[in-house]
Amino acid sequence: MAAEKSSAPPRRRVLFVCVGNSCRSQFAEAFARKLAPDVIDPSSAGLSPFGRIAEPTVSVGAEFGLSFDGQYSKGFSPEDLARADLIVNITGIDSTGLFQTTRPVLTWNVDDPFGEDLAVYRSIAAQIEAKVQLLASIFRGATPEAG
Repeated sequence: MAAEKSSAPPRRRVLFVCVGNSCRSQFAEAFARKLAPDVIDPSSAGLSPFGRIAEPTVSVGAEFGLSFDGQYSKGFSPEDLARADLIVNITGIDSTGLFQTTRPVLTWNVDDPFGEDLAVYRSIAAQIEAKVQLLASIFRGATPEAG
């Protein structure tokens, strides 16, 4: 059994960043917690934190079976960037020069649903769910098979 455990893919610290840390990055963090706890140690932050998770994010998240327990709207520090194995940019802003880090940055082009109706939130949540699933599958396949 020890050999099986050692062949498991490593957990990656992924920092999801959007503008307000109220919608997109909160969805991404919650989906990662739900769908990929074996390979993703998620956190989220905003360039200009809104200060709370938007109510439609929470409502639509519940429809997708998400929990936002322990999550809150916040910014990030250079230390947060340094701790991340991967930064996922969901800001809609070109990441060139946006993050002062040598860590890899992956950009997801996902519209900001803030202020839109629930249908838009549902669409955005579905897009982020699919992207988190893809990221998790890449991480799960990244470790070479033993033997």
